Amino acid sequence: MSENQEIKQEETNVSEEKKSSKAKRGIVGILILCVIVVLAAWAIYKASFFQSTDDAYVETTTVSVAPKVSGQIIATYITDNQFVKEGDLVAEIDPADYKVKVEAAEAVYKRVLLNQTNAQANLVAANSAIELAKKDLERYNNLYEAGAVSKQALDIAQAKYDSAQASFTSANEAVLSSEQNRKVADADLKSAKAALDQAELNLSYTKIYAPQSGTVSSRRVEKGMYVQVGTPLFVIVPEEVWVVANFKENQLENMKVGQEVDIKIDAYPKKTFQGKIDSIQRASGAKSSLFPPENAVGSFVKIVQRIPVKIVFTEEIDKDKYNIVPGMSVVPKVRVK
Repeated sequence: MSENQEIKQEETNVSEEKKSSKAKRGIVGILILCVIVVLAAWAIYKASFFQSTDDAYVETTTVSVAPKVSGQIIATYITDNQFVKEGDLVAEIDPADYKVKVEAAEAVYKRVLLNQTNAQANLVAANSAIELAKKDLERYNNLYEAGAVSKQALDIAQAKYDSAQASFTSANEAVLSSEQNRKVADADLKSAKAALDQAELNLSYTKIYAPQSGTVSSRRVEKGMYVQVGTPLFVIVPEEVWVVANFKENQLENMKVGQEVDIKIDAYPKKTFQGKIDSIQRASGAKSSLFPPENAVGSFVKIVQRIPVKIVFTEEIDKDKYNIVPGMSVVPKVRVK
C-alpha cells in the first residue's frame, strides 16, 4: 500500500471515530434529558398527590407533679424513667403538723357545736324539773287537805315548784336568745366545720399520688427535702403521643381531616409509620404565640405562615421496639389526592 493510501485510510478511521463519538454523546444527552423529564414528572406528581414538611415533631401532654402542702419529704417511691399508674403513691410529706391541726380543728368544732345545743339541753332539763315539782306540789296539796302532812311540808313543795318555774323561765329566755342569734351560731358552726374539713384535706395532701399513668421524667424529689406548695417534683410523660406538623399555608389547599399520612421518624429511618390527620389548627403558629405579629405597620413584610396540623398514629406501635418520645424530629408525608 502506498503512502497516500495509508494517509487516506487514517483520515477515514478518524472520521468514523468522530461520527461514533457524536452518536454516543447524542444518546447520552437524550438519556439525561429523559432522566430530567422523569424527575420533573415525579416531582410534579409528588407535589400534586403528596405534601410533606420537615418542620414536625412528636408531641404529648406532660403533667408536672407538685405538692399542695409544704413540708419535709419523708419517703419517695419512684425512680428515674419509672412507669407509674394513675393513683400510685409516689411520695409522702411529714404529716405530724397537719395531724395536730386536725385535732385542734376538731376541738373547736365540738366546742361550738356544744355551745349551740347547750341552751336547748338546759331548757329540757328545766322542763323536766318543773314537771316533777308540779306533781309533788299537787300531791302535797291533797295530803294537806286530808290532814296527812303539815303546812311546812306543803310550803317546801311550793318553794321547790316556784324555784323550778324560775329555772324554766330562765332556760326558756336563753333558748329564745339563742333563737335570735341562731344565724350567728350557725355561721360559727359552719366556719368551724370548714376549718376542720380544710385541716383534714391538708392532711390527705401529705400523701402524693400520680395524677395519671406514664413515665417519670425530670425527677427532682429526694427524701429529706423540704418542699413548698407548687414546687415541681417530677414530670409524668403519658404513653399516648402524636405528631404536630407545621405546614406552609400554601400546602393546605387539598389537606383535609382523615387523610392518610406516612410518618418517618429520624430515630428510625428504616421504618414508615402509618397515621392520619386528626385536626388542623384554626390559627397560624405565629398568631398563637405569646406576642402575635401586628401586620398593620409600615414595615410589613409578607412571610409564608406555618399552620400546625395534628397527626395521630393509626397503627399499634411496639413500645419495646420503638421508643417514640416527645420532641423527636419527624417528616410526615400527607396523601392529599
